[in-house]
Amino acid sequence: MMTQEANNYPYPSRRQVTYGRSGMVATSQPLAAQAGLDVLKEGGNAVDAAIATAAALTVVEPTSNGIGSDAFALVWMDDKLYGLNGSGQAPAALSMEALKAQGISEIPKFGWTPVTVPGTPKAWAALSERFGRLSLSETLAPAVRLARDGFPLSPTLARFWKRAAENFRQALQGPEFQGWFDTFTPDGRIPEAGEMWRSEGHAHTLEEIGRTNGESFYTGALADQIDAFSREHQAFLRKSDLEAYEPEWVDPISVNYKGYDVWEIPPNGQGLVALMGLNILKNDSFVHRDTEETYHKQIEAMKLAFADGEKYITEEKEMSRTTAQLLSSSYAEERRARIGEEALEPEAGDPASSGTVYLAAADKDGNMVSFIQSNYMGFGSGVVVPGTGIALQNRGHNFSMDPEHDNALAPGKRTYHTIIPGFLTKDGSAVGPFGVMGGFMQPQGHMQVVMNTIDFGLNPQAALDAPRWQWMKGRQVLLEHTVPHHIAHGLAARGHQVQLTHEEGNFGRGQIIWRDPETGVLRGGTESRTDGAVAVY
Repeated sequence: MMTQEANNYPYPSRRQVTYGRSGMVATSQPLAAQAGLDVLKEGGNAVDAAIATAAALTVVEPTSNGIGSDAFALVWMDDKLYGLNGSGQAPAALSMEALKAQGISEIPKFGWTPVTVPGTPKAWAALSERFGRLSLSETLAPAVRLARDGFPLSPTLARFWKRAAENFRQALQGPEFQGWFDTFTPDGRIPEAGEMWRSEGHAHTLEEIGRTNGESFYTGALADQIDAFSREHQAFLRKSDLEAYEPEWVDPISVNYKGYDVWEIPPNGQGLVALMGLNILKNDSFVHRDTEETYHKQIEAMKLAFADGEKYITEEKEMSRTTAQLLSSSYAEERRARIGEEALEPEAGDPASSGTVYLAAADKDGNMVSFIQSNYMGFGSGVVVPGTGIALQNRGHNFSMDPEHDNALAPGKRTYHTIIPGFLTKDGSAVGPFGVMGGFMQPQGHMQVVMNTIDFGLNPQAALDAPRWQWMKGRQVLLEHTVPHHIAHGLAARGHQVQLTHEEGNFGRGQIIWRDPETGVLRGGTESRTDGAVAVY
């Protein structure tokens, strides 16, 4: 077979909306989507399919998530929406004082220091126990097979794998990082697109998690291995931190946007930012999508929402301003009044005075799941527990070292979290799950996808395919190269500092499943900017 460049596509192609009735899984990697579909066909429901897909993604897309990830989920089950916060706390020994004693004034990106308690394995177990039809071992079985038998790397995965490996060769110098290189660059090589990669460590760990319903990771043999490796490198995480962890069932939060309720997980996640942005624009009328004015208002609303989010979002009980205050109509009107004809420098207001994988799953009975998990910053901390395949996240990097900040580092505290699943309902009935992964792009992607759907009537695939923007900081805005030039020029004239880019990885990766409430027919869209797939039957 001829060897060809896997990421070279000189001619445009177009995806169609995918339809189905019995079940659907949409995610960023075809083999993971198929793993979820296999579980549906074996008698599992949407929750079982979501867990199977998520576990498979730790194997087939380790550039974005792993067994040592955090996770969040929105579950529509029997006509009710449930929320699960599967993010972990800072270790009990990790404090500003302890870091300053080591000469650390800013939490690093890599190594043991930014590692907080991983929530994903226990999130899988909690979802399975409450809503699943199959055992956790059964739902993890496809991921175990993929890890043990191996799989060929998909094109986008291979590109990000190579980029991370090249960066890590420069950035990760200590012995604590050897496990990452042993696992992800076997024999010193970076695997390429189409090349088989396997990890017996992943397979064994996933089997252990399934067999013990997640307990081994927190109280058993896997916890002992994590604890021992942490102690070996004088790190902060201990088995006692793992033993103390429980995911939290939460009440989802929402705003009504033009007749639809848009749902997110409450803080410590940044879903609140997406809701604030939509709340600011809910009374504006948008006739055309691809206009300078539409882009300008979206960007300005998102800047204001992010300014508030960066100031106030952390563990909810530690926030100096409540979610209700930040989502109040009066505060939204106050923030909307700040949007004029010119680009603003964003500043937080005061309502008291006025990186990641995402998947969507659905079954024939109308149950649906919006699920997201992430190591943060690609492979995360760069720390892999030897022989286990457990790549640990680096969520602690988001903590502030300013003791006066709402998101100040404290032992046992959960930090401001970027990963957010979304869900849409109308008049109390489910429309379906949606999400756009990718660090601080996520609330921006949520706003754009929701508006593409509600304001502009785009189908799920077109809503994802449409050109995107990303606010970076100040007046800096990144525009996808497919944004019409007249919009870029118009935004620049308004004072936005515009940069066009061909790097599609900057704009997130989304999935959508909408359900027709009368027929039960499912409509799915998947991300054209990655190896996305919709598996359906």
